[in-house]
Amino acid sequence: MAAPEEPCGGAERGREAAGLSRARRDPAAAAMSRCAEDLVSGESEEESNGINLMEFSDEILLHILSYVPCTDLVLNVRKTCRKLATLCLDKSLTHTVLLQKDYKVNKDKVKQLMRDIGKEIYQLNMAGCYWLPSSTTDHVTRCKNLVKLNLSGCRITSLRLSKMLSTLQHLRSLAIDVNPGFDASQLSSECKATLSRVSELKQTLYTPSYGVVPCCTSLEKLLLYFEILDRSREGFMLSGQLMVGESNVPHYQNLRVFYARLAPGYVNQEVVRLYLAVLSDRTPENLHAFLISAPGSFAETGATKNLLDSMARNVRLDALQLPKAWLNGSGLLQHLKFNNPFYFSFSRCTLSGGHLIQRVINGGKDLKSLTSLNLSGCVHCLAPESLFRRAEDDIDSSILESLVVSCCNLRHLNLSAAHHHSSESIGNHLCQLLSRLKHLLSLALPVCSITDVAVSVEKPPTQPNAVPQTFGKKTRVGVQTYPRTFTDQACQKLESSVFWMLMRSLRCLETLEIIGSSFSSAMPRNEPAIRNSLPPCVRAQSVGDSEVAAISQLTYLQSLTLAQLPNIVTGSGLVSIGLQCQHLRTLSLANLGMMGKMVYMSALMDMLKHCKCLRDLR
Repeated sequence: MAAPEEPCGGAERGREAAGLSRARRDPAAAAMSRCAEDLVSGESEEESNGINLMEFSDEILLHILSYVPCTDLVLNVRKTCRKLATLCLDKSLTHTVLLQKDYKVNKDKVKQLMRDIGKEIYQLNMAGCYWLPSSTTDHVTRCKNLVKLNLSGCRITSLRLSKMLSTLQHLRSLAIDVNPGFDASQLSSECKATLSRVSELKQTLYTPSYGVVPCCTSLEKLLLYFEILDRSREGFMLSGQLMVGESNVPHYQNLRVFYARLAPGYVNQEVVRLYLAVLSDRTPENLHAFLISAPGSFAETGATKNLLDSMARNVRLDALQLPKAWLNGSGLLQHLKFNNPFYFSFSRCTLSGGHLIQRVINGGKDLKSLTSLNLSGCVHCLAPESLFRRAEDDIDSSILESLVVSCCNLRHLNLSAAHHHSSESIGNHLCQLLSRLKHLLSLALPVCSITDVAVSVEKPPTQPNAVPQTFGKKTRVGVQTYPRTFTDQACQKLESSVFWMLMRSLRCLETLEIIGSSFSSAMPRNEPAIRNSLPPCVRAQSVGDSEVAAISQLTYLQSLTLAQLPNIVTGSGLVSIGLQCQHLRTLSLANLGMMGKMVYMSALMDMLKHCKCLRDLR
């Protein structure tokens, strides 16, 4: 396509027709159109009284243009002037095209986009573009050099997928959904040839099926998301049985990463067992990450036991996550071999502190490679033994200290959904030990773990307007007053508390969750829908506004979750967070203050005035 003509000084009407009419329809084009006018008008710096954007170097302009959606660049901005026409087609801007969440894109725009720059696109992400008709994917065939394609959330038939993949000979990474009606027998030989070269596959299953896995004979990374319902729309029970002969046992030998996430349901468990049965027959020797996330009870079978035994003999893992039933009461961890592990998840299992030190850390072995550790719901992980431990018992600080010393480079740590009460010994509080982990980026703690031991745990502090925590007749509390600045709030409590010092030492923390030990979401996604209405423990009842104010020291905080903090009275700490944490993008609040009494609304409104980057509020 020929480059658009440069508007000349005497063609005012032509310039308006070429640039300004489009500029009125698109803000990005409007800005670039004004820049183009300044470029061709011949005005001096004195006359324009400003800096011309077109005088910047190409590198700076490319950096600016990288923030403009690719559809705007190709369909609007590049038509404003000759210089922008060249820059907008630079490989750095057309190499990757993201249509995800670009709600202004329609079928016609996608068609024009693929026609103009299809051969320049190497990565295309259309994940979640539910508003586009399925026929839109037909235009992807123009992207002959495509290497990575994400069509998750897009409805696509077997025939349409076959036609599209037949032309994408360079494809190496694919993400698709497998919906009811999918038939692998409809895939052409050219499509199967393309799939045979794919090394990374993400497949979301809405129906019992192997999908395109049997055709992907060179897989190195397999990500499976099971979203199959137990019943069809007509109300019939679904079966999880599949044809074992379709599984292609030898084709898993290059597999390095296996990940499966199950939604609740019996059929999902049945189907994933068939996938695992294939792996148990011949376990890939290069497997280094084995992750299964399953809600509720997922019983171990003979096939899965054979798989784990085979893994213990033949592979050395870097990442491990298993259903809790597979770990509880078994000696699996004692036999598995690890090679520079970077991710461990033992969520909800009965792993004791003794087993954690002896079998996972190998008696204090140097695990500097470990970057992520999930101990959520492991109520015994900081106690020497799991037998006869009560929730109010203190943790063994020596276990946590061994963990901190051995895994000194942890970036993500989850200790939530358990009671971790520190003892009265000086220097051994959980917050004091965690303050040594200087590289932490995300942290999840139970509310009762951040209290000072010196605080009386027998009689929690009462407020002058205290109201019984019941669902009885509401008592009029009135509008609370609170200090407006961080210093006023800090004066209410000594800044020498252990939680204050922890927040001060973790200045680079980006994600923080402080959640009550007995709290569970009212709308769980991948967890069993069980309500836990137990009241907060005694120690948690002393956590209030001053502890929330301590969070304001996290200058780079991006995501914050606070749930079941019963001693929130005015919410003054929220205002401090709004003032200091200017990068906050996600805020989730639940069950703050007394039950049925949301008395911190005024402070929350003041907080939100300062949260300029907030995108997600719950």
